[in-house]
Amino acid sequence: MSKILPSKKFSLIRCWILCFCVLFLSACPHVRKPTDKIPPSETGSVTPGKPLPQNYVFTPGKAGVSYRAVSYQELPQWPIQSFVDSLDAFKTSCSKLQMQPAWQPICQQAARTSRHNQHARVFFETYFTPWEVSQNGQLAGTVTGYYEPMLPGDTRQTAQARFPIYGIPSDFIVVPLNAGQRQGVVRIRLTGANSGVITPNGDYTANLASFPLNEKTRALKGRISGNQLIPYYTRAQINAGALNGKAPVLGYANDPVELFFLHVQGSGQLRTPDGRMLRLSFADKNDYPYVSIGKYMANKGYLPLAQTSMQGIKAWLQQHPQQLAEVLGQNPSYVFFRASAEPASGPTGALGVPLTKGYSAAVDSHFMNLGAPLFVATTHPANGFGLNRLMMAQDTGSAINGAVRVDYFWGYGDEAGALAGKMKYPGYVWQLLPNGMLPQVK
Repeated sequence: MSKILPSKKFSLIRCWILCFCVLFLSACPHVRKPTDKIPPSETGSVTPGKPLPQNYVFTPGKAGVSYRAVSYQELPQWPIQSFVDSLDAFKTSCSKLQMQPAWQPICQQAARTSRHNQHARVFFETYFTPWEVSQNGQLAGTVTGYYEPMLPGDTRQTAQARFPIYGIPSDFIVVPLNAGQRQGVVRIRLTGANSGVITPNGDYTANLASFPLNEKTRALKGRISGNQLIPYYTRAQINAGALNGKAPVLGYANDPVELFFLHVQGSGQLRTPDGRMLRLSFADKNDYPYVSIGKYMANKGYLPLAQTSMQGIKAWLQQHPQQLAEVLGQNPSYVFFRASAEPASGPTGALGVPLTKGYSAAVDSHFMNLGAPLFVATTHPANGFGLNRLMMAQDTGSAINGAVRVDYFWGYGDEAGALAGKMKYPGYVWQLLPNGMLPQVK
């Protein structure tokens, strides 16, 4: 498989084409310069089902993001895709997308499309427009990998299984924020065991400046202390015992580092000594931002930056247990889980559907439509060759920020973990949307 073209080479090829068309204009009457913008209507919509002209540029005016409608010929290795697998993954998306009027006709057509590779290809090419995604003028972004860990442990505490896996704590309070609300002191009234609302006659106060808020924050995550709602415990505090007696324990992991990476991945499975499997799915988090312990270890001189893969971090911490609490505590983000005894077909992503190995991805939903197909061109972590794949945006992640940012789902288990741990490459992204639909930016 060929390697993906660098962005400079993409630009050079376009330059040659445009120069050729200037010299031989009569042969290229349909060419539009990428910088020529066709303004959308005042409602930001286009007639549903009507294909957009190539090089239509949509710039929503946020975070330097731009989308350009292109032809399928610009997608590397498009003709040799496994379109049937992509179609199957899209049909999974449709269990949620079909509830949205704009997606209903597409999902109905997907259901009628046979599992034949050429038929599946025609389906995508007929009903979707590919949008090249860029941010701050850059086509290249970052593609990483994630997987579903399988942890040795038990449902009860033993000499080997000693590290608790927590469900949602009894004192964990979630309070939705009003749009644009990021400053000041608000009053809060509790509405349930784990919920509250902002209201002028609330019994508690919360100083928003004390919470780790960012543009993605939709709710305060905290606990009551006296007459105040304060930020919830950090990872370091929880690892030191702050949740003792305050949260249900779903199971116990044998290894604290494996448990840490369960939090990073957001879901996994616990394997008991008698062979039973307990699926652990994301339930909520304390809402502190994710902090890379790899960067911390490199800055401290513990490991060279090039060796801070998941495998490198695990190996170093096994050899330096005295630094375990220090290193893991650098990431304040902490995830709470829910458990089910019967594993589903795959872990459930943010869209609310099971993820498909090799055909699901996590994106920043501020710039990508959850459920939509996306074509990703990057590098395969096993061999260094090009990895070009039509996937589905079915998940999100706290570390996935930006328009040209994708986390590739490799499946579950050690083999998937080895691939995911090595994957961090430049990549290019095209979002496929129904003809006539513009990208949505939140």
